[in-house]
Amino acid sequence: MSRLRAVELSKSYRLLNHGPTVLVSSAAGERSNVMAAAWAMPLDFDPPKVLVVIDKATHTRELIEASGEFVLNIPCRAQAAAVLRAGGADGRLVDKFAYSGLSRRLAQKVAAPRVDGCIAYLECKVISEPHNQQCYDLFIGEVVAAEADEEVFVDGRWHFDDEAKRSLHYIAGGAFFATGEAFEVEK
Repeated sequence: MSRLRAVELSKSYRLLNHGPTVLVSSAAGERSNVMAAAWAMPLDFDPPKVLVVIDKATHTRELIEASGEFVLNIPCRAQAAAVLRAGGADGRLVDKFAYSGLSRRLAQKVAAPRVDGCIAYLECKVISEPHNQQCYDLFIGEVVAAEADEEVFVDGRWHFDDEAKRSLHYIAGGAFFATGEAFEVEK
């Protein structure tokens, strides 16, 4: 079992800065859902904000609009098959957690669940921007809690020594890339 460590909110953007595919989890009342999303990114530092595109047709969108919150879960290579299944089902027809083999876990500051086994989490409260939401399916979230697996996110940086814990980047048609080798360039 991985141990999680709090990530300073001012540095939480680093969890998304490398462009990983995310699992967006949401809940409203007794209903919860999870969906895969490739279009998520950091937006601001203080307070920390993120952007995510969530189509009008999704069950996740209904739950986010009802609750005003969501979690961006950063899955790893070991979860690729579950991510693909979560992205390919309709949450109105099936329990996507059960269908994909993913498990819920309690979040710290929002009612939306976290997805167990992910390498990082950004819990978010929606900053309402009706025009952007309706015209572009673009949601802005203020990050209210952030944690990451202390084996792969150390001192504010990703360290992907374990192949199974590398973050995912979705291409299309079931094809992914896993985050590759890190290197630095002298200034």
